[in-house]
Order: sequence, then C-alpha cells, then structure tokens
Amino acid sequence: MSKKMISFFASHWGIIFAGAAIGIIAPLLQKFGNPPNMGVCVACFERDIAGALGLHRAGVVQYIRPEIIGFVLGSMAAALLFREFRSRAGSAPLVRFVLGIFAMIGALTFLGCPWRALLRLAGGDLNAIIGLIGLGAGIAVGVVFLKSGYNLGRSLKTYTAVGLIMPLFVVGLLLLLIFHPQFSAGGPILFSAKGPGSLHAPLLISLAAGLIIGFLAQRTRFCTMGAARDVILMGDTHLLSGVIALVVIAFIANMVLGQVKFGFEMQPVAHSNYLWNFMGMSLAGMAFTLGGGCPGRQLILSGEGDSDAGIFVLGMIVGAGVSHNFSLAGSPDSLVDGVLKVGGVSQYGMIAVILGIVVCTLIGLTMREKH
Repeated sequence: MSKKMISFFASHWGIIFAGAAIGIIAPLLQKFGNPPNMGVCVACFERDIAGALGLHRAGVVQYIRPEIIGFVLGSMAAALLFREFRSRAGSAPLVRFVLGIFAMIGALTFLGCPWRALLRLAGGDLNAIIGLIGLGAGIAVGVVFLKSGYNLGRSLKTYTAVGLIMPLFVVGLLLLLIFHPQFSAGGPILFSAKGPGSLHAPLLISLAAGLIIGFLAQRTRFCTMGAARDVILMGDTHLLSGVIALVVIAFIANMVLGQVKFGFEMQPVAHSNYLWNFMGMSLAGMAFTLGGGCPGRQLILSGEGDSDAGIFVLGMIVGAGVSHNFSLAGSPDSLVDGVLKVGGVSQYGMIAVILGIVVCTLIGLTMREKH
C-alpha cells in the first residue's frame, strides 16, 4: 500500500471519513431491513448471535448478524494487507472475559452499545443523551484508574493459529447462517420469527457493510470509548472527530430517509427510564475502559490477531445469554390499553448493574502497577 494511503487513514480526515462512512451505512442498513435506530449495534447483534446459538431463549432476538462477521473479517483483511496482523495473547484473559460479561449487562440495560447510542441520537431518540452522559461518566471513572496505574499487563506474541481463532469462529457463524442447520428439535440454530431479531437487511448487503466498516475501523482505530478517554486523559480530539462525523452524517441520512422521530417516549427498542439508562451505560463505560476498547474496537482487534480482545467479545456473547436467561436485560416502553408503560429493568437487572460497578471498581483498584 502506498504511503499516501497509509497517511490518509492515520490523519484527521481519515478518522472523519471512517465516522462519516459508518454514519451513511448504518441508516441505509436500517432502510434495507435492520431494526429502527439499529442499523449497527455491536451489543445488540452479539446478543442476537447468542440467541441464535441457543445461549438464551428470548425468541425475539435470535439471528446471526452478518455485520459482526464482516467487522472481524474486514479488520483481518486490512491487517493482512497492511502487514499489521499479529497474533498476541496473555493479558489477563479471564479478567477481560468478566469485563465483557458486565459490559454486555450494562449495554443491554440501556438497550444498545455506544455505537447504537450515537445512532439512536441521530434518529431523534433523546434517551440516548442520558445514556451517553452515563457512558462518559463510566469512562471518566475508568480514566481515574488508568491514571493511578491500572494495567492488565502486556500481550505477548504467540502462535499465528491463536490469532486466527476469532476469524475462523466468525467464518463458522457465516456457514451456520447460510445453511441454517438445526441440531435438535426446537434447538439451535434459532432464528426469530418476530421482533427485532426478525428484522434484517439482506445477507450480502449486511456482510458487505460489515466488511467495509471493519476495514475502515482497523485502519483508523475508530473507537467510541477511546474518543472520550483520549479527550479526558490527554485533551486529544482525534477520535472524537470521527464520532462527531458519525452522528452528523447519520442524522442527515436519517432525515433524507425519513427515519427521524424526536422524543423520549416510545422510541424504537428503547425505554425512557432515565436512571437505568444512565446506570447501564455507566457500567458499560467502566468495563469498556478497563477492557481497552468499545465493543466495536474489541471486534476489530480480534480480527487483527488480538486474542485477548477475542476473549472480551466472547465474554459479551456469554453476557447476553446471562442477561436474558436471568431477566437482567432492559425492556422497551410499551402501550398497554393506550396508556404508556415505561420500560426499564427488573430488580435483578438493577442488582446486576450495581454488582457490575462494584466488580469493575475492584478490578480497577486491585490491578494497578506499583511504582
């Protein structure tokens, strides 16, 4: 690859280009069939995959999302093309797995990852503002730990086969998606007949979108958590400019496509319980910061050979199963006999979020390097 292209992706305009590309692609995916305000949502899509694999039985959120497959393979293609594929492992994998579980519990309390929070905002869902404030608060707490010496330890170079596990895992998912095998009566592979899991863009369009985003995100290091962390930690707005580009372009695209609905109540696959929107994303922000990246960034890293990031991703998928099997996930607003019923989380979900914040705090306090 030419030095000119490498320089562009590393530049200010490169990260803006990546954010703008996601801002166009996500509303188009919604137009092609993905759920409202969910053109791209890493947490939601990993939850759907967990359901398809039978890790939970919430029948409305089961589907193998091609976008997730594309993220990993697009990242891998970029890493190989630019000679950045490096197998590495060994940085506190079990801790990362636990962080992934609680990151998912927090995200499903809010009903979306940071990427979806931005897209919900671009679609007029004002609850996203509460979620983003919570996300920023969680990241700020994580930055405090980083400043005090928090460190999960260095990843070490390892066998190439280790770095290929996550790409091969998503290739397996793609085969399951294409051939739809059923391994037992009423068992996986499961696909929703109604609800958000039944809404999806055509396979090839979704896969192509994922590949493009994966490629661009690998080259530009696009990361929503990193954007806030860098501003708080160093005053660096490089990644933030990509995030802003995503929101602005997605809003314009949604306006053109007629997909904007301003308000708090009865937003698509969302609830207007302000406290738990804030608390859920605060937990997610802490877990993402301690884990070293937002859920999208973790997928991208896993595609370029980072098996520690792969462990975080697997933790999120397991966390989705835990959330739905133990009634921890948030429920959206609904109308009952014409009267608004505000959604939110069960008492079990509230306990899980508080427990997650306690666990993340203990991890942040106890895994600090002594100087």
